Amino acid sequence: MTPLPLTPYPELPAERTRWILERRGPKKTHDPTRPYGCFVEEEPGPDGTLWECHTLLLTNRECAFRCLMCDLWQDTLDTPTAPGAIAAQLASLQPPSPRRVPSGCGESRRYALKLYNAGSFFDPGQVPVEDYAAIAAAAKPFDRVIVESHTAFLRGAHAARVLAFQAAIAPATLEVAIGLETVHPQALEKLNKRMTVEEFQAAAAFLAENAIALRVFLLVRPPFLSEEEGVAWGCRSLDTAAACGATFAALLPVRAGNGALEALAAQGHYAPPNLVSVETCLRYGQSLSTTMRVTADLWDIEPFVRTAADRACVERIRALNRNGT
Repeated sequence: MTPLPLTPYPELPAERTRWILERRGPKKTHDPTRPYGCFVEEEPGPDGTLWECHTLLLTNRECAFRCLMCDLWQDTLDTPTAPGAIAAQLASLQPPSPRRVPSGCGESRRYALKLYNAGSFFDPGQVPVEDYAAIAAAAKPFDRVIVESHTAFLRGAHAARVLAFQAAIAPATLEVAIGLETVHPQALEKLNKRMTVEEFQAAAAFLAENAIALRVFLLVRPPFLSEEEGVAWGCRSLDTAAACGATFAALLPVRAGNGALEALAAQGHYAPPNLVSVETCLRYGQSLSTTMRVTADLWDIEPFVRTAADRACVERIRALNRNGT
């Protein structure tokens, strides 16, 4: 493929979307009846213990939004998700381990189920409403069900769908993860998310009013910010998440790999964050509150590791992640 010229990043949203799409590579091919990822890990829970967390990365239609930093589109479909497809994918879910901790210490193990779909769970074109009953049945062994959504699907006519799903999975607690990314107004606007901080705050208020937990995704050093600005605005974003009642904040170092970020890097508008910056934001977030757990995403962290000091930093972050507060 002939490389595209280094065209400046556009100012208008529609032109930005076109610019982002032009720099994409091919999608991967996936079976629409199977998740493209399935794993079990431990994560700090709301009670201060480590919960067993079962994650399905659902295969479904691509997100309606074209965010600048996103690479999740690579594992999505070009057509609406067929009713029954998500129900079929639930067959890959591993059963939780016994409720009692194997050490015999008497503590009761707790479980969370993450259903991440590279977009908005409450977009019926991505997760059909017809599959809610099957999802609710699969969720019965779990104490908490975590899904993700853009703020656009947490208001207006969509709100009823959120509440219907919450009722279906009861008594499990529903937790909704929102990609706030950053509260830097210009950087957030340039990410092409079609969302403002005020809209995030309104969505957080809706979740709180309905006893739905809030998880927040935040970027460490988004495009268009320097290393120092990335840390400062990362901490400000954590402040906002805590003020809005988030029970969990996940820090994501911004990774290249989607074509658009490589183009921005060539123009001096993007560079991956230093791992010390990630650790600094993590320590700040964990100092804020005992009610908001904060971790840093270490998935595919190897491209960030260049020195022995970087390796030691990763191990410190890993230890902080297990503590979670």
